[in-house]
Amino acid sequence: MKAILVDAPLAPLVLSHVPEPPLPAHGARIEVHATGVCRSDWHAWMGHDPTVRFPHVPGHEFAGVVREVGPEVRTVRIGQRVTAPFCCGCGTCGPCRDGVQNLCLHEYQPGFDGWGSFAETVVVPWADVNVVALPAGMEEGEAASLGCRFMTAFAGLVDRAGLRSGETVAVLGCGGLGLAAVAIAAASGAKVVAVDVQDEKLALARQLGASVVVDARTDDPVAAIRDATDGGAHVTVDALGSPVTAAQGVRSLRRRGRHLQLGLLLADEAAPPVPMLELIKHELAILGGHGMPARRYPEMLRFVRERRIDVGLLIGERRPLADAHEVMASMGAFAPRGVTLLTL
Repeated sequence: MKAILVDAPLAPLVLSHVPEPPLPAHGARIEVHATGVCRSDWHAWMGHDPTVRFPHVPGHEFAGVVREVGPEVRTVRIGQRVTAPFCCGCGTCGPCRDGVQNLCLHEYQPGFDGWGSFAETVVVPWADVNVVALPAGMEEGEAASLGCRFMTAFAGLVDRAGLRSGETVAVLGCGGLGLAAVAIAAASGAKVVAVDVQDEKLALARQLGASVVVDARTDDPVAAIRDATDGGAHVTVDALGSPVTAAQGVRSLRRRGRHLQLGLLLADEAAPPVPMLELIKHELAILGGHGMPARRYPEMLRFVRERRIDVGLLIGERRPLADAHEVMASMGAFAPRGVTLLTL
């Protein structure tokens, strides 16, 4: 099959001919019609993720058509249009039985634990647990754009932070993850403050429902958020993933506020300082978010439909798979607007 192969950290991403990965008895092979490029892919390319083994095929946000299933698969059918979460659960361990398959003890992530979706096909293990059928009318590129950043923001805000209508939310960083958080929070009835350093991203955040935008090049985000939310936000989201934005998020909360850490902090930034005095004195909560189990997809898709979220606004560019190296390199400077999709 054709795939983007990377021989080592920071090596060129080259469109190559490679053998298809083996299909386990419980798995499904998906013909990839669209795949997103995520900053998590960039971290893996940089060598920040110890689970990745080179040579490697990146990619974990995808949608397409089922081409083959293993003999143990019962509910997934060849020819179905499908997607899958990046965090695949086995379905039988303790966390999986508790309904949090995204926290599976045996978690498998395409594009990290094995070859991913920058390819003609990708394998999804435990297919009956992880494969999600697309609703009629949902375009596969839009479905791919939901596969990591959007569903992580949805589960983070709805399930982890328990966001309520009428609350205030501050989103630090308006890349694909941050813009998804802005759209979800606004559609939930929250007043949203969006923070970034690029005019185009701030304009798109307004289009997706942000009431206030803050240019961190000229304004202090903490002061601006506090001013816009009557002393502090109910919920803050670090959608960038840096020690600076994480600390700003905590310091921008009102009493008993909730900070949601969605942006990854890896390598030298994996253990950032925490404003612990504010945490204790103001009875704050810091919450993590790691994807979403496949069983929550129907509610998320219903939310998108009923709240009329224009998922297409989250897609910045559609590029050929051969452009993967150029797109990946641009992730280091947070250059892409929204989600960049690759197609063969």
